[in-house]
Amino acid sequence: MARPAPAQPGTADVQIRLDERQFRAGGFELGRVEPETGPSEILLPGQVVVPPTQLRVIAAPAAGLIESLFVAPDERVRAGQAVARLRSTELVEAQRLFLEAATAAELAQEKLRRDEELFRERVIAERRLIVTRAEATGAAAALDERTQLLNLLGLTDPEVAELRRSRRIQQGLTVTSPVAGVVLGRAATPGERVAQAAPLMTIGDLSTLWVNIQVPLSRAPALEANARVLVPAQGAEGFVLRIGRTADAATQSVTAVAEMHRGADALRPGQAVTVALQLRANGMPQYRVPAGSVVRHRERSWVFIRTPTGFTARPVTVLNETAQFTSIRGGLAPTDQIATRGLLALLAELSEADGG
Repeated sequence: MARPAPAQPGTADVQIRLDERQFRAGGFELGRVEPETGPSEILLPGQVVVPPTQLRVIAAPAAGLIESLFVAPDERVRAGQAVARLRSTELVEAQRLFLEAATAAELAQEKLRRDEELFRERVIAERRLIVTRAEATGAAAALDERTQLLNLLGLTDPEVAELRRSRRIQQGLTVTSPVAGVVLGRAATPGERVAQAAPLMTIGDLSTLWVNIQVPLSRAPALEANARVLVPAQGAEGFVLRIGRTADAATQSVTAVAEMHRGADALRPGQAVTVALQLRANGMPQYRVPAGSVVRHRERSWVFIRTPTGFTARPVTVLNETAQFTSIRGGLAPTDQIATRGLLALLAELSEADGG
């Protein structure tokens, strides 16, 4: 077979020259290119997921024993609803230290008021007043620190104020949900001892869902952001939010993320679905060719068009594939004949032409 000619300037075609004798010896077979007038979309597999910004993990505010869990998986919760009850010795110790800090702050303020009065009467020196003011400021800062710690342990400002007024220490606390949503899973059980910040459950807002779509590399160029997406079986509709820039090494596919803004109630997180994606409208005609007549080389799809001097290797965009046919877009004509057999030899010539 003759050495292939390099691509012409401004094109990606590669010319592969061979005469009739070489054509017959190569055992090549040809197939027709058929125009397609069907809808410009492809069907691909996907999985329903919850957007990361709509997930909230509820963690144990303090180390302790889980007395009760008030909600079950898949149960809807309101913002502020009680979801768990926790008994904690850590919380008891934090309340004791808070009350000590509150007492110290009150004494420091009383001492400051007394020294200010004595200073006005010129009974004490100004230096003593300055020291007393510094002590009062330090005591107030220590009290604020203990207050913030109680807030981190799950006590609200009204509960902290009541603790300071009544000086009654509580042994447990009620954990509430900060958002409205659905319980997607529980990571703890009643009677279990947990550390501080250990996850208890996950709450998800399911008003809007995403679908992660696995797109083969050969079809990724035919997609674009904001393209329409349908989940026909569930009647959900949305649009392409973004198309991944990295490929999975095992599957050689990229992930396109679609946001479903209509009909999301019919979808479930984790559900496997088939989605229909609208293709990029680039004005190029669409054709159907026999299955197996499209080859992959250097992350592109190619067909070999019969010419009087041999074949022309031309890059195309794969739209859809079945067991019998492949739908493509590219610079073809309805009268073109393409190679359907002998592709390995032609692919070797193509690799040699571009040094691959």
